[in-house]
Amino acid sequence: MTYLIGLLSVVFLGLAIMIVSKSIALSKGIQGADDSDARVDGANNGNAFGFLVFLVLGSIAAAWSFLHSQPDFLPVAGSEHGLKTDQMFWISMGVVTAAFFLTNTLLFVFAFLYRYKKNNVATFYPVNHKLEIIWTIIPAIVMAVLVFTGWRIWRDITKQAPENAVVIEVTGHQFGWYVRYAGNDDNKLGNQNYKLIDDTNQIGIDFTDESSFDDFTANELHLPKGVPVLLKIKAQDVLHSVYLPYQRVKMDAVPGMPTKFWFVANKSTDEMRAELGKSDFNYKLNCTEICGRGHFGMAITVFVDEPEDYKAWVAQQKPFLTQNPDYLAKVPEKLKGKAQKYAPAEAPAAESDSTQAAAGAAPATASLRRR
Repeated sequence: MTYLIGLLSVVFLGLAIMIVSKSIALSKGIQGADDSDARVDGANNGNAFGFLVFLVLGSIAAAWSFLHSQPDFLPVAGSEHGLKTDQMFWISMGVVTAAFFLTNTLLFVFAFLYRYKKNNVATFYPVNHKLEIIWTIIPAIVMAVLVFTGWRIWRDITKQAPENAVVIEVTGHQFGWYVRYAGNDDNKLGNQNYKLIDDTNQIGIDFTDESSFDDFTANELHLPKGVPVLLKIKAQDVLHSVYLPYQRVKMDAVPGMPTKFWFVANKSTDEMRAELGKSDFNYKLNCTEICGRGHFGMAITVFVDEPEDYKAWVAQQKPFLTQNPDYLAKVPEKLKGKAQKYAPAEAPAAESDSTQAAAGAAPATASLRRR
């Protein structure tokens, strides 16, 4: 490798010396003014035709590269807004590509047509207001239309979610994801407080809020097909990013600043397996923000279920409070009756700290014990 670098250095140095010497010879000819035509580089016409050859061959190579790579540009869209996003992507690509080929064609063709020729007289246009207006207004209008259309699509997926949206919370941490569901009873996530985080309650579920009683957690993400899903996104430590490539979902998870994203998945896992011809295919939720040494493995499996299958899966899940009855002690006294509904049948009723400290039991606590 060292020898190769040295050889390339010598070659580039030689080319630089050759170009400098040609420039010096040309400048001397211009200063003499009497034989400047003779001193013009003899490769002028060759360079001009080379521009045309490069334009044709480069266009062919670019077209081949595009067609060859097109199947790998985007995975199959698995959400309703993903179809709109893809359409916007291809429209933008078409506009940019057309502008690229137009401007570069003019560049190379002009270089050919207006190459140096003896007795040619240049015409100078110090100003052309009409031309300036055309090449300023038209691109401005095109860009404004693209930006406005893209903004509308972004607005639709970040505005208030529909009332019937399934609410799911995704919390990023080094190096994984906590997924919390709103339960079976109210479709409302309970409050969360980082001060309540411990080895078991790893996301700090606040059991002073009765909406948290039926919340449950899972190590995988289940989404109902054809139903709006509202993802509430958080981070516990550093910056992460929720990425569902097939659903075209990407949103940063920022510590101390909750974000959200709602969408409608329109292809179940089984349908995508059939379409791709891969029986072992699964959707994935990845982190796309480098967050540390374990970033590469920060992914969980995502299942898009038919609505009936999703309801059946949710019904099988046990609330966090049911799996961890010790947290009944965190429930305020006035809400213990509602919380007891989620206590496992074999578990003893929870007592508040004040009741445990008191010598005599209050009537409400006594009734809980009899249950």
